[in-house]
Amino acid sequence: MGDILFLAHRVPDPPDRGDKIRGFHILKHLSQRARTHLVAFADDPRDLNRAGSLPWLTGERAVLWRGKPRWRAAAEAMVQGRPVSLTSFDDAAVRAKVDDLLARHPIDTIYVFSGQMAQYLPACSDHRIVMDFVDMDSAKFADYANDAHGPSRWMMAREARLLQAFERDVAACSDASLFVSAAEAALFREATGAARVHAIENGIDTAVFDPAASFERVAAEGDLIVFTGQMDYRPNIEAVTWFAQDIMPLIRVEHPQAQFAIVGRAPSEAVKALASRPGVIVTGEVADVRGWLAAAAVVVAPLKLARGIQNKVLEAMAMARPVVTSAPAAEGIDHAGTIRVGATAAEIAQATGLLLGDKPTAAAIGAAARAQVQRRYSWQACLAPLDAMLTDQRVERVAA
Repeated sequence: MGDILFLAHRVPDPPDRGDKIRGFHILKHLSQRARTHLVAFADDPRDLNRAGSLPWLTGERAVLWRGKPRWRAAAEAMVQGRPVSLTSFDDAAVRAKVDDLLARHPIDTIYVFSGQMAQYLPACSDHRIVMDFVDMDSAKFADYANDAHGPSRWMMAREARLLQAFERDVAACSDASLFVSAAEAALFREATGAARVHAIENGIDTAVFDPAASFERVAAEGDLIVFTGQMDYRPNIEAVTWFAQDIMPLIRVEHPQAQFAIVGRAPSEAVKALASRPGVIVTGEVADVRGWLAAAAVVVAPLKLARGIQNKVLEAMAMARPVVTSAPAAEGIDHAGTIRVGATAAEIAQATGLLLGDKPTAAAIGAAARAQVQRRYSWQACLAPLDAMLTDQRVERVAA
């Protein structure tokens, strides 16, 4: 088996957000099986200067800054007739680095992490191509379009249409197309007619996310309800806004001391403004999310739009916390009935309130949730199917 080239839209280190967590564990898995080279973007200055990061990486690494303004990416997309999702990540230096590594190393397999990076695949390549879409981004933009109005609706619909055509062409030229859940893989097959589509689920490191592990504890006053996530990400912003404005007032009727902590980096101005509401805390970036999870009486994930498997839910389950989610956030997770799911503000408020008022039941649900992720979601088990994909005979592909 030859070398592997791993292309990532965001350097997968440190593994402290959903895409980085998946990328980190997959890159580590690949590096243990063949010499693996990394080309990735950085959008945080700290990610450019992490000495000694990824010590097990066996090949070369190139991490390049992604600083193209959004307006420029949108203008390029309009002129070129391409999705903004691609022009945002179109970079001549990255293209040159990919070409350089392919020329200098015996690369057998190119692992593409996220659809934005598929534009760097060489034309007419005889390399094995493993395309990890993670989620179906075109479907996400179609959902955005359904909720938008005016020019924004047109722009989102355009993005969805162009992205789906691109995703279909990339899948046709790939030996395997991967998604984070069976439901997402089925959606992609139905929408594109693609073959060789597989689900590689996200896992969880239950030795790290363990309530008995060593980490800095957070002192909580009253009943603490916690949401974790990247807080400049639209679905997260919508989720915490809905919870703070519509759900927390219902909970505080029966539990007036309840507090809602929004835990995550880069909170938008809209998220920061929620801190002015009674019982709402906005932390911003924290050094270790485990302290907040451990302090939570209930962890919530009221996402109206969610694709694939939510790492935030797996982390809370691993920390033995009772979890209340929306139906989209629970989709794809084999939780065996260990989480509570609500469709409306009233249902989520009721489920959360019942757990706040019944500590023994909440503790039992949390313990069962941890046991479930220990059985079902180890990274070793989740990534085992990759090994066959790296050694299978290459398929006859359709030219895009």
